Amino acid sequence: MPTTTTSASAASPLSDQAARPLKLAIVGAGPSGLSLALQARHTLPDACITVFDARAADKDVRGDARTLALSLGTVQELQRMMVWPAIEASGQVAPILTVHVSQQQPTVLWPGREQPVVRISATEQQVPQLGAVLAYGTLVAPLQAAWQAACEAAPDRLAMRFGTPVRGWKVLASGVEIDADIAEAFDVVVVAEGGVFGQQPDLRWPDGLQHDYQQTAWVGQVRLSEHTPKGVAYERFTPSGPAALLPLPDGPISGPGGMPASDERPGRRAALVWCVSRHDDPVASLDDAQRLTLLNTVFHDEVGAIEAVSPLKGFPLGLQARRRLVEDGAVVRIGNAAQTLHPVAGQGFNLAMRDVHELLHALRLAHTTAALSAETRGAAIQGALRRFERRRQPDRVALMATTDLLARSFTWPAPILATARGLSLGALQALGPAKRLLARSMMFGWR
Repeated sequence: MPTTTTSASAASPLSDQAARPLKLAIVGAGPSGLSLALQARHTLPDACITVFDARAADKDVRGDARTLALSLGTVQELQRMMVWPAIEASGQVAPILTVHVSQQQPTVLWPGREQPVVRISATEQQVPQLGAVLAYGTLVAPLQAAWQAACEAAPDRLAMRFGTPVRGWKVLASGVEIDADIAEAFDVVVVAEGGVFGQQPDLRWPDGLQHDYQQTAWVGQVRLSEHTPKGVAYERFTPSGPAALLPLPDGPISGPGGMPASDERPGRRAALVWCVSRHDDPVASLDDAQRLTLLNTVFHDEVGAIEAVSPLKGFPLGLQARRRLVEDGAVVRIGNAAQTLHPVAGQGFNLAMRDVHELLHALRLAHTTAALSAETRGAAIQGALRRFERRRQPDRVALMATTDLLARSFTWPAPILATARGLSLGALQALGPAKRLLARSMMFGWR
């Protein structure tokens, strides 16, 4: 990621331009950055918007098989952006109709005949689906195509700069100067590229929070029995960490990066996220057949037989979080550029989309005032970004705290924790209002 250098006393080329459109730079053409650009072109109809990305223009992103879980709120945003029909037309999207949460350890004080579980269904929440599951490339390709089409239709104010890494920026008296081949000044810079925990530089006080969970997430795909219910996302708490199965469209399974599985017969598929302790890893030394045997002891009986597993790839898990979303009054971080979370809740991209929604709401309110003069523009933008940060922090902090607590709890040896967690699951299933609140937070965030 680029490094920020600040020079508050530097003269700004923006200051002598009394009235002109807002200039917005977006660093990163991933799903967060492209979603922001596509929505900004309508929300800020006079703004000049430029997206920067280091990847080549001819790089085919469609084959990126990393799995994303989208909440209903994110699906609705993509529908409003007019890209959801193209995503659905790919045939590579599976709806989440039910979420099933359970734990492997027995709840010794549980009075019921069966161990406690939480089931949240789209039917009981009166929505068409709770969310959807798709590959990273399936999402980014239509977003990129839509943005390139928008740039061709309005080249005077919209631009896509592939092959142009942003090496840094300098904060001016009014605006930000970006170092990307040539120096160019913008009113607001939004950093929307972040990567995963293992790719990010260390954050040191006072810049942010950092914690290594000492866990590895093994990711890949599995083929399930044809009798396994369709559209169900399974979350399973185990002594080593959480494991999840996310529904995928039927077809042959493959590993990360398209690695072929030894068994390529088509069938009911699910994406696997299997989190285990890094220091006592039961997965790393096993071959595919041994992993399949072990997997069949992990999940709830409702899953049924897991018939095949693809090659798996491991990723270190940790928390990286900037304390502030706004730096120097004009540089904003969203999505993984602001925080990387444990995948236990599968909410990383959904959190970014809520950032996008709130940021554009704040900038729209400031837009008319910002066009009056350079001085008024700077004050209006800084006020808008302060409001954005203030409104986003509760949702962000609540989700970080929840995922952090769940992730850390697997490292605590006290057996009573498994019982406490099981009792909590049972109580949540029994308490309708609490379950509805949880379901709403999954679909739309903590608002």
